[in-house]
Amino acid sequence: MSLYQHPVEYLSDRDDDSDYFRNVHGRALNALNERYMLPVDHDEVKRSELHHRMMQFVFNGKNYVGPVSEVLHGGHQRRVLDLGTGGGCWSVAIDIADEFPKVEVVGVDLAPIQPRSVPPNCTFELCDLDQWTLPYPDNHFDLIHARSMHTGISNYPRLVHEISRILKPGGLVILIEPDLMPIADGKPADEFGLPGWFAFWQTYRGCLKQQGIDTTVPSRLPQFLSATKAFHHIVTQDGNIPVGFWPKDPLLLTVGQLAWMDCDLFIPALKPLFLHAGLPESKVTKLIKEAQQDLYYPLLQISCKYHIVHAFKRN
Repeated sequence: MSLYQHPVEYLSDRDDDSDYFRNVHGRALNALNERYMLPVDHDEVKRSELHHRMMQFVFNGKNYVGPVSEVLHGGHQRRVLDLGTGGGCWSVAIDIADEFPKVEVVGVDLAPIQPRSVPPNCTFELCDLDQWTLPYPDNHFDLIHARSMHTGISNYPRLVHEISRILKPGGLVILIEPDLMPIADGKPADEFGLPGWFAFWQTYRGCLKQQGIDTTVPSRLPQFLSATKAFHHIVTQDGNIPVGFWPKDPLLLTVGQLAWMDCDLFIPALKPLFLHAGLPESKVTKLIKEAQQDLYYPLLQISCKYHIVHAFKRN
């Protein structure tokens, strides 16, 4: 048996998906990775769709950032791997498969929440990515994309090393992670002005650390890529994304509205994590209520920072 043959399931092979879900404090969570505690139910699928639409506006109508078209056009069969692909009808995997019908696209996630009707060149697989080796051979993919998934990975540098192994020489990697430090009026938010919002994110970071998650990962993506010695032309494109209805620019206003709806679903989604961490239900209820208060009636302009990095694997 190959060293790299770890458990992976093809969604088309499953009639009953119940084994891949668990109920935690009233929300459905994945059963493959107990560290990742965001739900995988209808509300979370809706949130992932809003998030994807928001990022499309951030990327000026595209489904990705970086020189993707250049990498995926060529003579031989091209392969794309979308890590943490999420669910719903809006996903990077589905959109890239639609845009590049000759490219083989594989989307990987922890739970079977993806649609069964997809482009013929797109498949979904179930796999826990928080493991020593990924279930793919060396030098296999031309493009690997990973977005908003570090909160389920205990050793992100190890994941980056695995990405470097399964990416072809000359292949492109795209990493996108939101910062977990809230921003208000262009500065790191504190207890003054947005006390509920600040307390919510402070508690979230504390619970993630308790789960063994490094909350500094988003700001260190270029460092992780560089440390592998496998990548060059590392390009960083960090930026603040507005949350709410305060931007004057029409495009930023659209982004802000979608980000606001994303956050509106995200706040209650953390209830299972907070309760699992041992917080009293009364405190969790208070944290959620006061964070919602600051989101609905903000006294300052809320935004969030995204860290976006792409790089090529050395030949």
